Amino acid sequence: MRSRETLDKAAADARHAGIPAEKRPLIKITQFMRRPRANAFSMERLFEDVRAHLPPDCAVKVHTCRNFSTGLWGRLQDIWLARQNQGEVNHVTGDVHYLTFLLEKRRTILTIHDFVLLGRLKGLTRLLVWFLWYWLPIKRSAAVVVISESTKRQLLDEVHCPPDKIQVVHNNVSDEFRPVAKTFDMQRPRILQIGTKKNKNVERVIQALEGMNAVLVVIGPLSVPQRALLKRHRIAFENYVGISRGELLQQYVACDVIVFTSTYEGFGLPIVEANAVGRPVVTSNLSSMPEVAGDAACLIDPFDVVSIRKGIERVVCDEDYRNSLVESGLKNAEKFSANAVAMKYAEVYRRVAEGLLQA
Repeated sequence: MRSRETLDKAAADARHAGIPAEKRPLIKITQFMRRPRANAFSMERLFEDVRAHLPPDCAVKVHTCRNFSTGLWGRLQDIWLARQNQGEVNHVTGDVHYLTFLLEKRRTILTIHDFVLLGRLKGLTRLLVWFLWYWLPIKRSAAVVVISESTKRQLLDEVHCPPDKIQVVHNNVSDEFRPVAKTFDMQRPRILQIGTKKNKNVERVIQALEGMNAVLVVIGPLSVPQRALLKRHRIAFENYVGISRGELLQQYVACDVIVFTSTYEGFGLPIVEANAVGRPVVTSNLSSMPEVAGDAACLIDPFDVVSIRKGIERVVCDEDYRNSLVESGLKNAEKFSANAVAMKYAEVYRRVAEGLLQA
């Protein structure tokens, strides 16, 4: 027996069959965005790309939160402002789940990017966050979008939710990430590390690089302990904070290897960005990362320093293996185009607008 989701989609496809997007009824969508912070722009970049590639029947207005996601008063103010700026379809794009509280449920979509917040908490605090950040926002939404099958599995483990309510829409790689040829520097490779938060695993990467003639390029603010660890292990490094989108792209182009050995990711966009530019990737064998990388990365155990080092050494020293990763990466990146992702979001918007997703 086919699921309700399959039947609803089939019915929608039948109604829209042969109808060009420009002749379909216009859907007025409000995308609710967090107030952006320095060094945190992946979500903003993602939905900027989605908006640029949506079909003509999806008209988007962006509402950006007035306050950062901290404190009670600022959040309450943004909840009320969100209510006043509703569209025919409301899309809470992530990191501000509480905006769903006063939005009309039947026309609200929530994108959940990960469950990293829950992983840091215990006891009563974890229960409170689980209720206010996940359970209630999911309950207050007609549809929930997650960015990987891995995140969907975790959502179903954490929250009692009908599977048909959950839509998997991967993140996209931006159009500017394109192949750029570079001669690999085997003598002193430039190793790019994206992110410095706890789950980004910088400390183990530093330990793995001890004694290796390489330059570690770190994007994101380094803590005092991280800088001390770099000094202790005598790692040559560069650190970039608050860089622009274009400057980030140039770091991908300039590097020889991307090391993305996170202990947890909802998706893992740097894997695909590196694939698209034509750089080999060393990444983790857990969470969403194998799903995103496929056969286009060297998979390692992120909790094992020796495993990380062996993965880096293999990519640096084995030219045939390295070239195969690059070739597979270029093919892998094609699956995550901005146009493909935007079309999937457009389908979710249409189904919510037609009342087909009201779980």
